[in-house]
Amino acid sequence: MDIIARSPQQLGAAIRRHRRMKRLTQGALGDKMHARQATISKLEAGEPATQIRTLTDALAALDLEIIIRPRTKGSAKAIEDLF
Repeated sequence: MDIIARSPQQLGAAIRRHRRMKRLTQGALGDKMHARQATISKLEAGEPATQIRTLTDALAALDLEIIIRPRTKGSAKAIEDLF
């Protein structure tokens, strides 16, 4: 299933969902990425200071990838309802 994320908070929620589906704690994901649990918490919360490297490391640890494509015409509310 593809997930659409248009904000840092939506992206963080998607990462949290996949982490939980894999039955990983924030600490366990951090261990896989060589990052602290607090870093994972900030990523999942959509904190503005998250580095792209942290994001790509988390995606790799969860066997996920980013696909860049033109934005769909769905409303912000419709996208929020996916989460």
